[in-house]
Amino acid sequence: MKGRTRLPKIGPLAVAVLTLVLSGPITASSQSITVTLLGTGNPRPVVSRFGPSILVEAGKEKLLFDCGRGSTQRLYQLKTNFSELTAVFFTHLHSDHVVGFPDFWLTGWVMGRDTPLRVWGPVGTQAMTSHLVEAFSFDIATRRDVDEGLPGAGVQLKAKDIAEGVVYESNGVRVTAFNVDHGAVKPALGYRVDFGGHSVVLSGDTRSSENLIRFAQGADVVVHEVIDVEAYHRSGTHFTPAQQQKVISHHTTPEQAGRLFSKIKPKLAVYSHILGKEEDLIAGTRQVYSGPLEVGEDLMTIEIGPRVESHRPPKKQ
Repeated sequence: MKGRTRLPKIGPLAVAVLTLVLSGPITASSQSITVTLLGTGNPRPVVSRFGPSILVEAGKEKLLFDCGRGSTQRLYQLKTNFSELTAVFFTHLHSDHVVGFPDFWLTGWVMGRDTPLRVWGPVGTQAMTSHLVEAFSFDIATRRDVDEGLPGAGVQLKAKDIAEGVVYESNGVRVTAFNVDHGAVKPALGYRVDFGGHSVVLSGDTRSSENLIRFAQGADVVVHEVIDVEAYHRSGTHFTPAQQQKVISHHTTPEQAGRLFSKIKPKLAVYSHILGKEEDLIAGTRQVYSGPLEVGEDLMTIEIGPRVESHRPPKKQ
């Protein structure tokens, strides 16, 4: 017929190639990392900042780093399926980093987990988890054998003590543990997560650490702890001056963190495990560092893909 252009026939391979081109750049989004700060606080039981805990989602993997006070509630706020949490990693065994773990472990079981929960952490992790099973033996036996009939596999803990090095590889995700300097608190670990050419480094609790700088080279995002010394002194701690100095000496001030960021040069530096006001933390850091910086808050997300973008949770009206 006149006025109609006849298209050439194309084979199956050409159709497949054309489909990929028209469907757009799906690789970037599927290879991204999403970091959610579940809790950005410290041992003080304040409502505005729950205990230290970070969720890292990469491909099929959902990894939980530390499990402080309120982390289970934060996951529930996110409508997270507890059964989909792949693994738990502890930076160290201070109470504020692990006190929410029994809640997460047992509540996840009650809410549908039917496979063992895998846990990695520094030396002492295996012992801690085995004692938790003993401590909650009544609850476990009742829910498994007497009342609800929950699957026994779902309450099992498979814990492993780890040291520096690659500790986890699955579905293209690699988790590397490295030693950090938390003063007398030994061992203490930081973690680096790599996936799809992107990476995030989580400092755990540490003072300025050359080893962290070494392992963080090339990282897109660094999530680091921080303490403002004046804010700590104003916080009304009951510690003696000597005890206060010990606490301060194994954490990182804004100026010290700024020097660290200047050496690493991440696309974004984020503060968590926070003690201090946002404006003071930023002012102290800016004395030595001018790069991208965010002071984290609970439920903040960081998307790491072709671009690095942070998103704060909606403010309550």
